[in-house]
Amino acid sequence: MIGWDIGGAHVKAARWQGGRIVDAAQWPCPLWQGMDRLDAALALAHARWPDLVAQAQAVTMTGEMVDLFEHREQGVARIAARLAETLPAPRFFAGDAAWATAAEAGAQWERIASANWLATARHTARALPADEGLLVDIGSTTTDLIAFRRGHVITESRSDAHRLATGELVYQGVVRTPLCALARRIAWKGEPHNVMNEFFATTADVYRLRGELAPAHDQHASADNAPKDALHTRARLARMIGLDERDGSAVQWDAFAAAWREAQLAELREQLERVRALHDLGADATLVAAGCGAFLAPELLPAGWRLASYAAQVARIDDAAGAALRSWVQVGAPAVAVASLYAEESARCGW
Repeated sequence: MIGWDIGGAHVKAARWQGGRIVDAAQWPCPLWQGMDRLDAALALAHARWPDLVAQAQAVTMTGEMVDLFEHREQGVARIAARLAETLPAPRFFAGDAAWATAAEAGAQWERIASANWLATARHTARALPADEGLLVDIGSTTTDLIAFRRGHVITESRSDAHRLATGELVYQGVVRTPLCALARRIAWKGEPHNVMNEFFATTADVYRLRGELAPAHDQHASADNAPKDALHTRARLARMIGLDERDGSAVQWDAFAAAWREAQLAELREQLERVRALHDLGADATLVAAGCGAFLAPELLPAGWRLASYAAQVARIDDAAGAALRSWVQVGAPAVAVASLYAEESARCGW
C-alpha cells in the first residue's frame, strides 16, 4: 500500500507494509507551473520504490486548487486522470463518501477536493478513541486545527471555505508563507516599523535562521532565489522593513526573527482558542501535533492539555524506524493517514 497526498507545492507519500508504515518521503511539486511537475515527483517515487506499480494506491489531494486549473472540479478530474495513467487503480479518499475510483473522481470532486485534513483527523480520532482533543497540523503553507472526540472528528466543516470561516484552516505555515502576511507592524531594536507588503521573505527565513526548520523540509527556493545561508537569510528579513543585512548585527537579526515568530504564534493561538470554544473542548484535552512545524506545538498548548505526537501516538511505524522516518511520518501525516485508513477498510471490506 502506498498513501499519497498530492499538494499544490509538495507530493507526500508513505509506504504501508506488514501493518506498519515502513517508509515515507516528500518531493517538491510546484503544480501551478504545470502537470509535468507532478510527473517529475511521481518519477522520483518510482525511483525510490521500483515495485511501486505492484502496490495498492490510496490518494488524497489539495493540488486541485492551484491556478493551473480553471476550477477545483477540473483540478480533481485532471489529477485523478494523470495518476490513473501512472499508478494501478488508485482509490481517492472522498471523506464521508469513503473511496472513489479515478473514473468516479469527477462526480465526487467536492468530497475529494482538499480532504487531506479529514483523513489525518479521522486517523487520529480512531487511534485515540478515549481522548478529546485537537489535531494541530502545521505544514509548509497552512495549519489545520481539527477537533475530535470519542473516536470521531466532530467538526461539521468539509470545505476549505467553511474551515476558513470557522478558524479550522489557517493559511499560514512555517516555510512558504510570505512574512508580510504575519504582521502589519513589527519591532526592530524596540521600535515598531510598518512592514513592506512585498514578497521579500518567507517564514522559512525565520525558522531557518533560528535553527528550528529542518533543512530537509526546506525544499522550495527562497523568495529572491538567493542562497539559504545565514547572510542571505538575514538580508531577506532586512528588506521587510527597508534595511540591508549590514544595518544590524547577527544578534539583532536573530531578535528580529524572534519577533516574526511571536507574531505567527499569536495568530495561531488566537485561532486555536476560536476552535476550542467552537467545539467546547475541555480543560484536559489532547493536542496532537503534526507537520513540519510541529516544533511550535508546545508553545500553543493550552494550560492543562496533554501534548501528543502524530508520529509517536497515532501512526503505526516500523519498529526499526529511525528518527528520519519518524520525522517524515510527522511531515507527511495525510499520506500516512490515507494509507492506514485504506489498509484498515480494505481488510474489513475484502477489497
